[in-house]
This record gives sequence, structure tokens and C-alpha cells, in this order.
Amino acid sequence: MEFLVDNLAPIMFFNLIVILLLGFPVAFSLAATGVLYGLVAIDLNLMQPALFQALPQRIFGIVGNDTLLAVPFFTFMGLILERSGMAEDLLDTVGQLFGPLRGGLAIAVVLVGALLAATTGVVSASVISMGLISLPIMLRYGYDRRLASGVIAASGTLSQIIPPSLVLIILADQLGRSIGDMYRGAMLPGLILAGSYILYVVLVAIVKPRMVPALPIEARIYVQPDGSRGLRSLAIVTLIAAAIAYFGSNYYFRSHTDIPFDERLVIILMIWGLSALTMALVNKGLHLGLLSQIAERVTFVMIPPLFLIFLVLGTIFIGVATPTEGGAMGAVGALIMAVSRGRFSLRQLRQAMESTARLSCFVVFILVGSTIFSLSFRGINGDIWVEQLLLNVPGGEIGFLIVVSVMTFFLAFFLDFFELAFIIVPLLGPVADKMGIDLIWFGVLLAVNMQTSFVHPPFGFALFYLRSVAPKEDYHDRVTGKLINKVTTGQIYWGSVPFIIIQVLMVAAVLAFPRMVTHYKDDVVMLDPSTVTFGDDNTYGSGTYGSDSSADPVFR
Repeated sequence: MEFLVDNLAPIMFFNLIVILLLGFPVAFSLAATGVLYGLVAIDLNLMQPALFQALPQRIFGIVGNDTLLAVPFFTFMGLILERSGMAEDLLDTVGQLFGPLRGGLAIAVVLVGALLAATTGVVSASVISMGLISLPIMLRYGYDRRLASGVIAASGTLSQIIPPSLVLIILADQLGRSIGDMYRGAMLPGLILAGSYILYVVLVAIVKPRMVPALPIEARIYVQPDGSRGLRSLAIVTLIAAAIAYFGSNYYFRSHTDIPFDERLVIILMIWGLSALTMALVNKGLHLGLLSQIAERVTFVMIPPLFLIFLVLGTIFIGVATPTEGGAMGAVGALIMAVSRGRFSLRQLRQAMESTARLSCFVVFILVGSTIFSLSFRGINGDIWVEQLLLNVPGGEIGFLIVVSVMTFFLAFFLDFFELAFIIVPLLGPVADKMGIDLIWFGVLLAVNMQTSFVHPPFGFALFYLRSVAPKEDYHDRVTGKLINKVTTGQIYWGSVPFIIIQVLMVAAVLAFPRMVTHYKDDVVMLDPSTVTFGDDNTYGSGTYGSDSSADPVFR
């Protein structure tokens, strides 16, 4: 009995892990473990029964959390875009643009994966779409099966680190930090990770060119009458739009000198996109014939999703909208895109709404279960046990971060990102905060690490999604008529290994170079405490205060 009293917290934690490994639903496992050990703690006089009276208020706090409204908005936006055919058009266009290069189709998959990540934020939609569209084409023209499978699975997981990621929303909520800051901090690591995938494909193309052949001439659709690809026209449009964006933005920045870098970038990209789209529309409307087929196709296919990215992320970065409001605008923008493409129906709307409701309920139920678990766990001083355990790790802060990274990496073999976010982040966040670690940086580090949970054999969800759409039997290609061999599960698993290594290296890079994430602090205005005075009126002064309530004290 004395052993039970002294070690109830670790027994409770490891019991939860065992229950999860047995396959019980996460939400109910968390809630049941919390209630069971809470009753045991009350019986052993380790916890007061009155503590359970706080549970209803905590659950109502979850339901009333405005931040979590971003989850259904971004999910709905991704599902609508998935059904609008945007992924198909992007893969076809970017594939034709880069296909004539060795490894071009794989590079196109990575670029489209990054674009889908910045517009949908849903792994399943990205992997399934690219698996259905790109994998048959890559197999048709002789791509190595392992590389083709790996690049599709890994590119689909970019939606977990590139905003507007659902993982980043959950992590920001669990760590008590701004979603906007989490988005800004994660943007650079996400883009570098996508660039690392492209670099790997380029190296494979150099070392083993037979693994990534170029698209044959007969498969290139957008060709000019003279036989050229029309890339000069595309380059001219890009340069003219870039010049307009440069001079137009400089004119705006001269009268707005204190604009941070993120806002400057958003404004430049917006002007560039609108300029390119305007030129393409004028050329098509007046039948000028100045743009080649590939230039016109790239402009009309890529500018709308880029504009949607501005609508969502741009308004968040420049402070016009909160993440929840940005998600709402993104959902409306996705509906407008679907209607404009003639691919919208009430049946698709209903399917998207049902899927959104299911995922949102899934998130809320897990959050309620984790709240019940954490209430009992803290009631028996489990947080103190975790804190003492991690604070005594050899190596101090570096040792703590290495242990957390290794633990997260191995737990990702068995748990998905939602489970990891709701179970381990509430335990690790307070310890990291007490050690003086920036929680935005810590959250991005965990997000990059948890991203590997989607490509880990044998339980990676991205691998399961790809397995569901990859050919399980040999088949005759409908275009060439050749016999195409099936893609085995082993090939999918082995194909993910190089990208897991890249992601682990990315974790090491975030650890070694915190400025990749903490650049979000560069634009914070420091306030001199000696100039701050308090007033009782309801008029805000030149300082900042953490609440919007006019009844709060005022900094001047």
C-alpha cells in the first residue's frame, strides 16, 4: 500500500500507455483512467473529492474555447478544396512544368504538397489526392516505386508543419500561446523541409538518374505550334509581375515604414499574384495571344490557391484577422473557388460538413478526455513527478530537449499527432516554461518531430492512406498499354525511410538553430517600463494590455 501511495502518478501514466497500446479509443481511455485513479486517490486520501467539482467548468471551458473554432473552419476549407479538383489541376500543371527534367514529377509532387499544405491542412486529402493522380503517372514512366511512394507520403505530411496546420492550432492551445506566433515560427522550418525533399530528389537524379526519368516528349501536353514549351513567355510574365510588385510595394512601404517583414512579404506576393492574373485575364479576354499555353495554365491554376493562402495566412500575419476569422474567410474562399470551377454541389457540401463535424467531435472528445486525465494526474501531484523527473535529466536544458525529442520520436511509432498533443504536451509544456524555453520554439520542435508519426512504419497514417490507393495487383496501363507491376507494402515502408531521416535532421536543425523559429520575436515592440503609468479612465494609451475589456487598467 505504501508503494502504491508513493508511486500512484507513474503507475497512472504507464497504465494509460498500456491501455492505449491495447487499442482502446484514446478519448475514453484518457477519461476512464482519470476517473478511476481519481477515485483511488480519494480513497487513499491523496486527493480531495471537491477537486472533481472543477471538472464541469473545465469541460465548459473547452466547449467555449474560441481558438478551437479554427479546427472546423480549416478542416472544412480543406475538404471543399479536395472536392473542387484543385489538387488534380495543380499536379497536372506543375507536373507538365517540371516533368521534362529528371525527377521533375517528384519535384512537382513536393511543390504541390506544400501548396496543398498551405491551403488544406489535411494529411489524408493531400496523400490520397497525390496517390491517385501522381503515382500512376510516375509508375507509367519508370519511376522507382520506393522513391515515388516515399515522396508522396512525405509531401502529404507537410500540412502538419506548414500553416494553417491543425497540429499547430492544437499545440498553441495546449501551450497557451498565440496561434499567429506559432504559424510565423513554423513557416520557415516547413519551407526548409519542403526544400530538403526537393534537394534529395535532385541528388537522386544526379546519382541514380534511372530512378527518376524525365517525362517523354509524347507525354508533354502544353507545347507551342513551333515545338517549344513556351517557358520564355512564362518567365516574361513572372518578371513583369515581379517588377510591378517591387515598385508598387515600395511606394506603399515609403508611407508605412514600420511594417514587419512578414507583412511586407504578404503584400509583395499579393501584388505579384494579382498582376500576373490581371495580365493573363487581359490576354485571354482580348485574344492577344501573348502568353503560351503553359504560361496561361500556370497563371490560372496557381494564382487562385496562392490568393487563398494570402486570404488565410496573410490576414493573420498582418493582424487583420485572428486565426479563427482567417479560417472562416478561408472556408468562404474555398466555397467561392469550388463554385467558380463548376465543381460544387449540395452533395459535396453535405459530405464536407459531415466529415468536418466528425473530426471536430473527435478533437473535442480527446480534449475532454485529456482534461479529465490531467485533473486527476495533477491532483495526485503527477505534474510534480514529471517536472522532477525531467529537471534532473543530465545536461540541463539540452538534455531535456534531447530526451523529449527522442521520446516523442518513439511514441510516434504508436500514437498519432492528436494523441501526442493531448497527452504529452500538457506534461512537458510547464517543465519547458520553468526552464526558460521559448514555448513557440518548443511547440514547433514538437510539431516537426510529431510529423514523423505519419511516415513511421508500421503505423504511419500517411503510409496507410497511400496503401489504400496504390495498386495492389499488376495492371495494364490505360495510356501505354504496358503491364505495370504492383506497389508492395514493403516498398512503401522502405520508401519512407530517407524522408524520416530528413525529418530527424530537421529536428536537429531546429534544435541547433533556434532562430529558424524565434524570428517571430523580431518585430515585437519593447516597452520601456519607466514610461508606463496607470490610469482609471477607459481610453487606451500608447501601450498595450493583454485584454480587450475597457474596464481593465490602462497603460499610457
